[in-house]
Amino acid sequence: MMITGNMLIGQSAVRGDKGSLSAINPATHETLTPNFGVGGIADIEQACTLAQQAFDRYRETTAEQRAQFLEAIATGILALGITLIERAALESGLPAARLIIERGRTVSQLRLFATVVRNGQYLGATLDSALPTRIPSRSDLRLRKIALGPVAVFGASNFPLAFSVAGGDSVAALAAGCPIVVKAHEAHPGTSELVGRVIQQAVAAHHLPEGVFSLLIGDSNLFGQTLVSHPAIKAVAFTGSRQGGLALMRTAAQRSEPIPVYAEMSCINPMFLLPHALSMRASEIGRAYVDALTMSAGQLCTNPGLVIALEGQPLTEFCNTAQEALCKKAAATLLTPGIHHAYLTGIEETGNIKGVTTLAQGCTAQKPCAAQATVFVTDAATFLTTERLGDEIFGPSSLIVACKNEDEMLAVAEHLSGQLTATLLLDDADLALARKLLPILERKAGRILVNGFANNVEVSHAMVHGGPFPASSDSRSSAVGASAIDRFLRPVCYQDLPAALMPTALQDGNPLELWRTVNGQCVLA
Repeated sequence: MMITGNMLIGQSAVRGDKGSLSAINPATHETLTPNFGVGGIADIEQACTLAQQAFDRYRETTAEQRAQFLEAIATGILALGITLIERAALESGLPAARLIIERGRTVSQLRLFATVVRNGQYLGATLDSALPTRIPSRSDLRLRKIALGPVAVFGASNFPLAFSVAGGDSVAALAAGCPIVVKAHEAHPGTSELVGRVIQQAVAAHHLPEGVFSLLIGDSNLFGQTLVSHPAIKAVAFTGSRQGGLALMRTAAQRSEPIPVYAEMSCINPMFLLPHALSMRASEIGRAYVDALTMSAGQLCTNPGLVIALEGQPLTEFCNTAQEALCKKAAATLLTPGIHHAYLTGIEETGNIKGVTTLAQGCTAQKPCAAQATVFVTDAATFLTTERLGDEIFGPSSLIVACKNEDEMLAVAEHLSGQLTATLLLDDADLALARKLLPILERKAGRILVNGFANNVEVSHAMVHGGPFPASSDSRSSAVGASAIDRFLRPVCYQDLPAALMPTALQDGNPLELWRTVNGQCVLA
């Protein structure tokens, strides 16, 4: 499959005429070919109009039709073979081994949601029988969830496959019955086109309306805001910086019809090293921490950016081990020159804060866009009084906070803003302190781990990848896992609807054989 530099609007390949952009290999600063035509307002209008026209037909496709469509996309992505991996590696600087794993995750997401659609529980089918003899009487009431409408999806920089054109946001929306208009991330347009053509071909092969999928190329904030402002768009999915997410949220809120923005933004994923566990396993935890910190050059939204522990010899041993391990870590290529610049700026600013010292850095960077991993140390008093220390530095950077006692540790926990994850490293002897921390962390994070590291986000039914602001814009939802579909659905109640008009999921006799809530009881009837 060739990369052409075109946008994909419905079943058409369209060359943008508002300028051009090229991907840059961050490891070499080489400009990659071909260049891509940048779209404009007319292209946004065409894609959104097609999506709107496709919506009613697509949302009423059968579960089996949508499941087979998702599975075809998965098969098509795998069929791209090494072509996809090589292009993604050139555009991101990520190693092929990491991208092969990410491709597997992308395919798993598609297959998971095929299962979710076939299962049908996401519909929330609920029936309350009429009670004509009750005073007052009750009508026949039936509820199902329907697709929200066309969704604008913004590809992420750090996952060119799993959070991009066919990533979790796109797949959840398609599974729900929502057409998608994807804005490709400008750092990996070639990767985006390759995957986009797979989706475009799957749309045609399954005889779906062409507006189910479009892929746009834009090189400005205004382009994204114009997409969000289009009246056909009914929800937005975004993974990126807090600044970018907030800008889209403002645009969506200022529309004549405000719409939800599901934005995953920034967090520092605190790790609490509880006293007994630290005293028994300080060196082991220290080495594992450095490995987690430098995984994928620290460019993971679940990167361990904050460590909280009680001061003393065990923490000193942990720090010494982390220092020794970090000094051996090679500098790693960051995704884009912009991310690299922001990382260097953040490291410099943090290092200049009074009360913060640099514990260790990795090997010196020798290549363009390469960054040294950096770990800082401070005390709880400084952390609690310095707002900047609670902000994310995207990349392989972390801060260790030494607390004088348990009360300070609890105060640090209370001080935290919203997080995707929070981790407890503990032994049985730490359970009393863990019980004090747990209710605080439940308020602060979407996922709480024990004796592990948050880097791996399992694609499963129970996974939550979201959290209170600023980790995400809506703490009630998840960007990963089966429940991600809920973001793109809304409930509709049907009162005394004739049987001839009744949606299949709510019909008497349960023709789809769904588990349904009937008069308050969950039954297969």
